[in-house]
Parts: sequence; structure tokens; C-alpha cells
Amino acid sequence: MADAYVFDAVRTPRGKGKSNGSLHETTSLSLATQVLEAIRDRNNLDTSKVDDVHLGCVTPIGEQGSDIARIAVLNANYAETVAGVQVDRFCASGLEAVNIAAAKVKSGEANLAIGGGVEAMSRVPMGSNGGSWASDPSIAMKTHFVPQGIGADVIATKYGFSRTDVDAYAVQSQQRAAKAWKEGRFKKSIVAVKDQLGVTLLDHDEHMRPDTTMHSLASLDPSFQMQGEVMPGFDAVIQQRYPEIEKVNHVHHAGNSSGIVDGAAAVLIGTKEMGEALGLKPRAKILGGASIGSEPSIMLTGPEFVTKKLLDKLGMTTKDIDLWELNEAFAAVVLRWVQAFDLDMEKVNVNGGSIAMGHPLGATGAMILGTMVDELERSNKERALITLCVGAGMGTATVIERVN
Repeated sequence: MADAYVFDAVRTPRGKGKSNGSLHETTSLSLATQVLEAIRDRNNLDTSKVDDVHLGCVTPIGEQGSDIARIAVLNANYAETVAGVQVDRFCASGLEAVNIAAAKVKSGEANLAIGGGVEAMSRVPMGSNGGSWASDPSIAMKTHFVPQGIGADVIATKYGFSRTDVDAYAVQSQQRAAKAWKEGRFKKSIVAVKDQLGVTLLDHDEHMRPDTTMHSLASLDPSFQMQGEVMPGFDAVIQQRYPEIEKVNHVHHAGNSSGIVDGAAAVLIGTKEMGEALGLKPRAKILGGASIGSEPSIMLTGPEFVTKKLLDKLGMTTKDIDLWELNEAFAAVVLRWVQAFDLDMEKVNVNGGSIAMGHPLGATGAMILGTMVDELERSNKERALITLCVGAGMGTATVIERVN
């Protein structure tokens, strides 16, 4: 079995997922196209050597439908022989796309592949593709369906995280992201988004609020209390699954939850031999990836279980990991993961995360993997574990190792 190496990783800045966001007039296809073009141009890549492109996309309808991966390949003027496939594992779609690309390289099915993702949340609203889980009583009742925010509040309640705890974590995310941008920690991977005339539309993450304080967050009302307590009463639903919880403590709001944004990312992966043939220098090795199912009602605890699964699979312990990256879907998700493994917070999400910069669903996993490649090089560390919680109760993870 061949080793899978990361040769390059790029991402767009994250644009506000609103009609006044800088990327609102930029289509999903354009975002995906620009990261593929960047991978090609930065590496002087002979695209005929790329076997497949895997792009995560959580809402594959409208402009994001019809296999946007293949359409982006054609739009980026890659060789016609390059295949493309769209991947949906909810919030982990981008990381799953990278894991699939790496698995194809390891198996010998591909010598060079791209994993990544795209989501234009200002143009294709989250949840607009529907689905039976929330709407069909035959499955919703069986699994005690509740929105993710209710699940996050239950995690906070069940594991003892207060409003102060989650708000303090959110402030830390903003501070770390601001510091990372100030120190240029993202500059190696950021690809400015341009319009058709080549004019730069966005070259920085615009969702950030570096002036966030505990005081400013205290003014925000809980986002999911009404859904939980009044209409349609989701607290009563999830208490059927967790009867030990007498009352849900609703602590999450817009300031300590992931932001809705637009963006895309791409990671170039291949064998050592193909890299040598194309003059590409490996930056990291993908040691392994894994996904797992977890309890679907609370939904967001999958990172704990997939982390254990992957470390066991690789014969590692937490001591073998230098940096940890968990997507900040909600603050309590990260706090519970840190609690479960007794992690050093100084090694967790060191450059901030989705609370500060936003979560472009299908792209985030590939974005944060690329961030960890850069950070391993910058900080002279060896290994990082990247993971995300996933809707319907799942977790996906990847371990990478820096190549000296």
C-alpha cells in the first residue's frame, strides 16, 4: 500500500453568509473553480496527471447541484480526463473528501487526487435541500430528532458547561483568530477571491469580530431556548432520550456558535513517486482517517468516539499528537472533547476556529486540515489530529504528520 502525501492546500477567505457579504455575488462554481486553479497554478501542475477531484458540499441543489466537482474541473480548464465527484457527510464533507482522495492514493486506484469542498451559504441556504430526517415522523420520532443547537445545549447541560464557560471559549476563538491573521499564519494557504475582471473581492476572513468580549456576548439571548421550551418544544423530545436531564440549560447563541459563511478549499494529495515525477515537495503525510456513527439525538459527540477509533487504529495515544483541531460548530462541542481526553487547551484550535471565522459546511474540513499543515510547519511540530462533529450523529477524523 502506498503512502498518501499532501503537496499543497489552499482555501478562500470566508465571506459573510449574508446578502451583504463580499462573496454573495460569487457563485459556488466560481469559488470551487478558483481553488482548483490555485492548486494548478501554484504547483505548475500537469492536470492530466490528476485522477479524481472530490469536493464536499452539504447542500447540493441549485448552483451547487449536478456534481459541482466535475463542473468545476471543466470550468478550471483541467484536462478532460480528470473525474470529479460530490461528497456529502454533512459538516465533515470536506474532510471526508480528503480522506477518500487519500484512500484512493493509498490503494493504488489513484496516483494524484484532490480533496476539498465548497459551500456558498449566502446563495444556497442551509437546509434548503430538505430531507426526511426532520420531516418524516417515521424516522424523526424514532431517533428523537431535534435541531443541532438543542443538541449542543444538551451537551453543555449534561457535561456541566455554563454560559460563562461557552462564552469564554468563544472570546478565546476570536482572540486566537485575530492573532493568527495579524501574524500571517494563514497567508501560505489563502487564495483571494476575484471577480471575472480579476478584481479582488475578498482576501481575509470577514466574519471575525476581534473586539468580542464577555460583556458583549452577555447581551445575546440564547438562540435555541424558544425552540426548546415553547414551540415546537424540542426540550421535551430530547428529554425522552436523556431523562436524567430535568431542564436543558440553553447557553448557545450566535456569538458562541459557528458562523454562516461562504468559501471553498482544495488539498492536493498523491504518491511520493508522482510527486517526484512532477517536481512536487511533500509537506505532510496522511497517516489515516476514520468516520463513526454516534447517538443521533445529541448528535455532536462523534469527535470523541472517532478520535478514539482513529488513535487505536494507528496504535497511537493522545501523547503522540502535538496539535488538535476540532471544528467549532458550538463551543460546548469543543469543551466536551477537551474534557473527554483531558487535552491541553494550548494545543487545541490554536489559530481560532469557526466561531470566529465561520463554517462553510462542505469546505470546512479541508480548510482546517490545510491550516494544520501550515501550523505544523510554522511551529515545528510533528503530528496533528483534525476532526469534526457531524449531523445525524457522526464524527470524522484524520491524522497528519509533517514531512521534514
